[in-house]
Amino acid sequence: MSTVLEFDAATVVRGGKQILGPISWSVDSDQRWVVLGPNGAGKTTLFSLSSAAIHPTSGSVIVLDSKLGEVDLFEVRPRIGITSSNLVAAIPDDERVIDVVMTSTYAIIGRWNESYDLWDESRAISLLTVLGVRDLQDRLFGTLSEGEKKRTLIARALMPNPELLLLDEPAAGLDLGGREDLLHRLNQLAIDPHSPATVIITHHVEEIPQGTTHCLLLGAGKIIATGTLREVLTSENLSAAYGIPIEVIEQDQRFFAKAAR
Repeated sequence: MSTVLEFDAATVVRGGKQILGPISWSVDSDQRWVVLGPNGAGKTTLFSLSSAAIHPTSGSVIVLDSKLGEVDLFEVRPRIGITSSNLVAAIPDDERVIDVVMTSTYAIIGRWNESYDLWDESRAISLLTVLGVRDLQDRLFGTLSEGEKKRTLIARALMPNPELLLLDEPAAGLDLGGREDLLHRLNQLAIDPHSPATVIITHHVEEIPQGTTHCLLLGAGKIIATGTLREVLTSENLSAAYGIPIEVIEQDQRFFAKAAR
């Protein structure tokens, strides 16, 4: 077990306002985290720091033993698997699904003159199979449904065998069937001991995969609670984060939340 992500009193200031921090938090290689919090809590900023997309204003962030601000980020980013709404928008509509996945090997978007071998193609097909979209490998990305795009991008994120997997709202926008199918596949990924450390950002406790081990709860840019999933995901903690009485229910290793009467 090793630490893949470490925040030490990290802050982010924009326009003279501190929008995140100070945050002290760490993720180990065998952990599966979910990050929760209301709009404006700092989840997106935390995601940007974790993916080495931005630097902290103060404090430090170490990603895969590389301290942001002291290393070449282009060497760090290929070791991180990412899905996000920004990435969905950046993928060319006329890109074949299998190419969307394979180009992650070179940490690029859009196939150019790079070359791939049979191993690359076999791995891409295997990952598409795991995510349930193998039959879409020759389809154009722009023709896919929202759920199919998200599964394709998770396969892309896993393609380079990353040491850290960051998923930003992977189930957002999916219908009930699509959400439940994706959560099942994410759960299978979470319980695989060979899977990378994972951090999932979501708005809804119903979208937390069953294999999740830890939770970070944010509110107004600061940590409300952090620790194991059941320690953090309580009615008291969610009520504090969202500013209204919330009741948290666990059923069959799934969590549900509603306004308390």
